Amino acid sequence: MARNPSRPAHPFPVVLVGGLHSDARAEVVRRLLHTVRGSVALYHDLSTAAAGTVRRTVRDVSGELSSNEVPLVNDCACCALREDAVPELQRLAAGGLHRLAVVELWDSVEPRAMAEVIAAHGGETLTLSTVMTAVDPALVLPYLSNGDDLAEAGLAVAATDQRTVGDTWARQLEYAQVLALVDTGDADDGDRALLAQLHPTARQVPVTSRQLAEVASAGAVGSAGFDVEAAAAAQHPACALLPQNAEEAGVATFVWRRRRPFHPERLYRALEDLACAAARSRGRFWLADRPDTLLSWDAAGGALCVANTGPWLASLPDAAWDMVPPARRAAAALDWHPELGDRGQHLVFTAPGLDRAGLARLLDSCLLTDAEFAGGREAWRRLPASFDALLDPVS
Repeated sequence: MARNPSRPAHPFPVVLVGGLHSDARAEVVRRLLHTVRGSVALYHDLSTAAAGTVRRTVRDVSGELSSNEVPLVNDCACCALREDAVPELQRLAAGGLHRLAVVELWDSVEPRAMAEVIAAHGGETLTLSTVMTAVDPALVLPYLSNGDDLAEAGLAVAATDQRTVGDTWARQLEYAQVLALVDTGDADDGDRALLAQLHPTARQVPVTSRQLAEVASAGAVGSAGFDVEAAAAAQHPACALLPQNAEEAGVATFVWRRRRPFHPERLYRALEDLACAAARSRGRFWLADRPDTLLSWDAAGGALCVANTGPWLASLPDAAWDMVPPARRAAAALDWHPELGDRGQHLVFTAPGLDRAGLARLLDSCLLTDAEFAGGREAWRRLPASFDALLDPVS
C-alpha cells in the first residue's frame, strides 16, 4: 500500500519552551532556531486577548513566515491557544519543510496543559520531544516570592484566572524536564542552590551549551520523547516526587513527615505563618475530622492553596484499587502503615534562611495530642470543622 504523501514518514517532533522569564524564553527560542537546522517556531501572543483575539506567529531563522489573528474561545485566550496550536503544528508537519517545531508559550501559560493537548490530539503526526522552562537564575526567588495576582500583572489568560505570579512560576519550573539557563551574570550561589533544590531531578542546560540543541532535537532522531503520564504522576500530591532535605549556600529544603493527623483548628490558626515560612512549600496532609480525604498543600509567594484531591487508598474498598493508577499504588505500598495505611503528612519547605527547627515545632504543635489521638475517629469527627470554608465553599 502506498504511503499517504500528506503524512510524514515519522512524527514531527515538538519542543515546548515556557516560563515567565520572557527575555530568557525569547533567548532560548532564538538559540534553538539558530542551532537546530530546519527548526521553526510557533508563538501565540495572548497579550491581545482584550481585543478578542490572539496573534499567532510562525518564524524560522530567516524571520517571520506568517502572522494571523485567532479568535478567543469562550472568552479564554488559553483555550484559543490549545485549539489552534495542534492544527497549526500538523499543517507545518504536512508541509515537510521543517525538522523540528519549537512552541514558545506565552508568559503565564503553563506547559502541562499544552503538553497534554499535543499528546492527546497530535495523533501519528506529532510527538512531544521535550518540555523546557527558560530560567534566569537571578530571577527565580523574586518571581517565586511574588504573590500578585496574574490579573494585576496583566498576565491573566481569562477573566476567571485567579492564579498568582508565584504559584504559576513554581508549576512552570517544576513540570519541565529541562531547565534552559540564561545566566545574565546577576545570579549568585544562593540563586543556583535554590533552583537546584526546587527541581532536583531536572536537567539544567546553559543556553550557550551545545547540549541545548541536542536535547531539543533528540525527538527528531528517535528519542522516546516526553512522557505526559509520568509527568502528571510526578505532580500528583499522592505520589509526587518531592525534594529531599538539602542545605547549600544558605538555602535549605526541609522535609517534614509524620503519621498522625492534624487538629483542624490548630492547623487553621497556623496557616498564615506556615504559608509565609518559605518561598515554596508543597505536599500532602490529612485532617482528623476528614480522615478519608487526601489534601494537597501548594504555597508560593505567601499564597497557600489547599485542596481535596480525593480519597486515601486506605479508605477505598479492595475492588476500587484496580481503578487506581499503578504509580499511585506503588507509592502507597512503599509507605504503608499497618493501622493508618497510606495516610500521613508529607510537607516540603524550601527557602533561603529557612528556620527548620521553628517550622518543625509549629507543625508538630498542630498535630493531635496523644490523648486526642487515642480518642479515635468518632471523637476526631466532632472536632471543629475549621477547613470547611476552604474545602467546601458555598457557591
